[in-house]
Amino acid sequence: MNDARLKLRFDGKVARLVFRRAEKLNALDAAMVDALVPLCRQIERSDARVVILTGKGKSFWAGGDIAAWSVLSPQAFRMQWLRAGLQAFDTLARLRQPWIAVLNGHCLGRGRVLAACADLRIAKAHVKIRLPEPGLGIITGWSGAQRLSGRFGAPTARRMALMAGVFNPDQAQVLGIGDQVVPTAEGLGAAQIVADRVLSRAFGNRSDKNADQQRQRRKAGARWRHPRWRLCRRSSGLAKGLAAFRAQRKPQF
Repeated sequence: MNDARLKLRFDGKVARLVFRRAEKLNALDAAMVDALVPLCRQIERSDARVVILTGKGKSFWAGGDIAAWSVLSPQAFRMQWLRAGLQAFDTLARLRQPWIAVLNGHCLGRGRVLAACADLRIAKAHVKIRLPEPGLGIITGWSGAQRLSGRFGAPTARRMALMAGVFNPDQAQVLGIGDQVVPTAEGLGAAQIVADRVLSRAFGNRSDKNADQQRQRRKAGARWRHPRWRLCRRSSGLAKGLAAFRAQRKPQF
């Protein structure tokens, strides 16, 4: 399945994947989620040895398109959105190639979770990072809580979820959310430098990544079946949060 809003190209041993839905801050709808897995399979089959992922415009990734999933029934939401999204994120996280996320703009909600799937994160100096889900009456989906906690540690994950604050790149680096902070114009250049370093290494970096993946899989289990999302989908808090979002006001839970 192809989607023009996801562009994959190969530059020698480097695969470059770009989200191209700038008018929606690169938020994914169901069709884009479905297109991610085939693209990952294409990367897996290629000769690429490292992947660089970024977004077009002023956003890295603003998570799931609220207009797309908020109209789904609870059953369709669970099967078409939660399960498909989890599969897409698992496939990205398990790529055999190390991959680098260039946080070039807004990194919201599942955009933060997507960055947690990356092996390395380069944050541009103007980036803002936030988990907006608490203000919508939902939890972080696609195993977001597990991924954030597993990658950045439980204290950082709790701080992001409970306080729902905005982190700038320097704060993100201190907390381990970003590996490197660079000036706004230097994100892709910095990613290429890191990619060249990865390419100069032997098989060991892939073996280390595989070992970490196995550890994460043992901790994860059958996560998409967790009932918390089903409870949130039926809750009055979700309805209040979505109404406040559409009206561009603070929710009153």
